[in-house]
Amino acid sequence: VQLQASGGGSVQAGGSLRLSCATSGFTLDYYAIGWFRQAPGKQQEFVATILRSRREDYTDSVKGRFTISRDSAKKTVYLEMNNLEPADAAVYYCAAKYTIASDGRSRRAPEDYDFWGQGTLVTVSS
Repeated sequence: VQLQASGGGSVQAGGSLRLSCATSGFTLDYYAIGWFRQAPGKQQEFVATILRSRREDYTDSVKGRFTISRDSAKKTVYLEMNNLEPADAAVYYCAAKYTIASDGRSRRAPEDYDFWGQGTLVTVSS
């Protein structure tokens, strides 16, 4: 199982970025994929997840600005980030968790996930 996050960069406040989490070694449709972030000196924070059912869940601070999506054919999960704020600056990580079809629980804790990719850095200037 491998996950590779990319797409980070430096933008001004109000700008947009699209992060990608390319996956390999497993069937993406059977997994929940989450995005987390960690700013310097802060704990890792849940950002968004897309479940096996394709249900989406977001932390309150990004609702209406971020969108998570999954392209099964490309084996990639995206995090579209719009109207970025300086508080969004962090290293972003994607993570995967195998789930059974009947398990509709959202997964917001890092320990809910078994596999992690390396991070991609997002900087937002004011």
